[in-house]
Amino acid sequence: MDRITTADIREMKKRGQKIVMMTAYDCPTARLVDEAGADMILVGDTLGMVVLGYDSTLPVTMEDMIHHTKAAVRGSKRAMVVGDMPFMSYQTGWQDAMRNAARFLQETGCGAVKLEGGVRSSETVKKLVEAGIPVMGHIGLTPQSVNQVGGFKVQGKTPAAAVQLMHDAQALEQAGAFAIVLELLPAPLAELLTERLSVPTIGIGAGVHCDGQVQVFHDLLGLYDQFVPKHAGRYADLGAIIRDAVARYAADVRSGAFPTEKQSFKMDPAALAELSPLATTDAIHRRHALGLDA
Repeated sequence: MDRITTADIREMKKRGQKIVMMTAYDCPTARLVDEAGADMILVGDTLGMVVLGYDSTLPVTMEDMIHHTKAAVRGSKRAMVVGDMPFMSYQTGWQDAMRNAARFLQETGCGAVKLEGGVRSSETVKKLVEAGIPVMGHIGLTPQSVNQVGGFKVQGKTPAAAVQLMHDAQALEQAGAFAIVLELLPAPLAELLTERLSVPTIGIGAGVHCDGQVQVFHDLLGLYDQFVPKHAGRYADLGAIIRDAVARYAADVRSGAFPTEKQSFKMDPAALAELSPLATTDAIHRRHALGLDA
């Protein structure tokens, strides 16, 4: 089965076919997401919060991202895997961005990288694309700039802010980005951007009119309840199911109900009989060593 490519993603916009993107951070999760039919898997730096336990995405390193992206690539066959470039892996200049983006493709086998920022990142995007590295842009709320923008807030609500986002989107399109994530934008603004851009838009908290949608796996399935964004779709409550299953397992262990004979292994009685004298001798030696026979 051939993997989905950037050309396939662009073609989906032309056909009016909605694009499905989901995060995954390990091999078994990526396999499930892939088998369920997602078109793209984003190994997002959100793993810092939902997997590694940080308060934000800022502490996530290149080594973290390489490690988890490798696993997602191994677990998937069809979906295009996109690696998220972490904080300060590209902001220090296009040369650093080139080295780190190349690592993603060479060491993990992913199909593209994602980086945040519009006009300010467009030159870097252009350099990467010219070098043959597919890039997904990301504008609106950019979590790596959360300290600068004052928290996880909807962006583009004023005319001036909306115009800037239009400039950002156009700059990324002209730089060669194959798709652009629109995060936490008013739905009408996201619809306008989607209509004006030739490249696909992937929304997260940006309304239904984007060319596709991306959600965080842990939000979708109820595995992360420290912070639940308004835009998160909740399709299952696996957190409750897991807690119940582990509690029942713990109760069975403590009561002696687990493991049962079904989960245990037998031994030839004759072989066991041969061990009995040895066991007795070992017990005598242990008692003597501990001074229990004095």
